Amino acid sequence: MTERIRESFSLAELAERFGGTVIGNGATRIRQVAPLETAGPNELSFLTNRKYHKLLSTTRAGAVLLPEGSANATQLPRIVCKNPYASYARIASLINPEDRPAPGIHPEAFVDATASVAASAAIGAFAVIESGVEVGEFAVIGPNSFVGREARIGAHTRLHASVTIYHDCVIGDDVEVGASTTIDRGALDDTVIEEGVKLDNQIQIGHNCHIGAHTAVAGCTGIAGSTRIGKYCMLGGNAMISGHLTIADRVVVSGGTVVAKSITEPGTYTAVFPMQPHAQWLKNAALVRHLDELMRRVRDLENEVKRLGRG
Repeated sequence: MTERIRESFSLAELAERFGGTVIGNGATRIRQVAPLETAGPNELSFLTNRKYHKLLSTTRAGAVLLPEGSANATQLPRIVCKNPYASYARIASLINPEDRPAPGIHPEAFVDATASVAASAAIGAFAVIESGVEVGEFAVIGPNSFVGREARIGAHTRLHASVTIYHDCVIGDDVEVGASTTIDRGALDDTVIEEGVKLDNQIQIGHNCHIGAHTAVAGCTGIAGSTRIGKYCMLGGNAMISGHLTIADRVVVSGGTVVAKSITEPGTYTAVFPMQPHAQWLKNAALVRHLDELMRRVRDLENEVKRLGRG
């Protein structure tokens, strides 16, 4: 198979497009992105965690993306920015653009006669577009996907294979929905996915949810109904969000975290029980179940100590 010849970009061009400060040779040409361990001279890598600084001394990468606090951690050409991970993702998308299917409706797709599909949109094989659906300019509906009645799919939005959008859902412009993701209809109000939202594969979004603009959600995340998530949030893989909650703008939820109450302030939130041998986990789990009892006993002892001190 012949590999596609990719366009190259200078570090200066990438910094101008995505932000950040270039240190070193801004003319360094980048053709691909790769991890620090495997990157080559024409490839860009990134680092966000200080514990991996040692990899900077052995990497063969042509350049790296670094957080502001690590600007002097290497002599390699580099872009220093606030969020190297996000910049890396944007640069990877620029260098590796997705192939876009030709506009039109596949002959084996079903599109209801009352649906409005832009001429520039592409509808894949075996996709089902029900009555009253609106599909915007340059949108892509992947094969085997389902869009329920009266749903609206914004311009430049892409649904990958086997995505399910129930009726009365509203999907903004430039949204990406990964394979086998399901978005439930609104029961009392519309389910809304605002512009620029990126949803990974196998995500469940419950009824009446509202996902703010430019939020990114990793695979296998579950968001229960009537939850409102702010703008520019990031939810890690397998995060579980309980229903009827509000999450503020610019919140990062670590992978595997269970969010059981609203988050009102921006920041990073984590609740992951570290892996350990099973027998040890059982012992610790037994202690956790008795925390209330232990707290009562501690309070009783504190009160007794105070009483004895007064005597």
